[in-house]
Amino acid sequence: MVSLRRFTKEDVRVIREQMYPDLTEDRIAEIIDEWDTREYGGNPFEMYAVTSGGRIVGSISLYGRDCGVASLGPEIFSSDRRNGYAAEAMKLLAERAAGMGYRILMDQVRSDNAASIALHEKLGFGTDGAVYRNSRGRDVIIYVMAL
Repeated sequence: MVSLRRFTKEDVRVIREQMYPDLTEDRIAEIIDEWDTREYGGNPFEMYAVTSGGRIVGSISLYGRDCGVASLGPEIFSSDRRNGYAAEAMKLLAERAAGMGYRILMDQVRSDNAASIALHEKLGFGTDGAVYRNSRGRDVIIYVMAL
């Protein structure tokens, strides 16, 4: 069973080891402060630690867009994948998003990420199957789900 919670300064070491190994601990502390503003680029933004048994196993974000649409971004640490954590975290975040008034969730999934594609389809996300190039130059498929 997983739970979602906000990151704190006590999580700096885990974040550095698992997410941002090239950043200093001071910079990571600044990033946590930025996450606490709950805003990114003028839009609502939430960043959560995904925990299991009190241990952080990944992160998941929610980025508000226009017209009741929000993007989610799950990332489970490589050593903790294939344990169902992403599915549970995405379900919890979908419930939170619905409670916040969002009506649609979307996610960009790399077109070569078969595990993530299967996960999104298992959770009821749909797609037109088209491959798009995102802002980072990666080929992605857009998945959406009504809440």
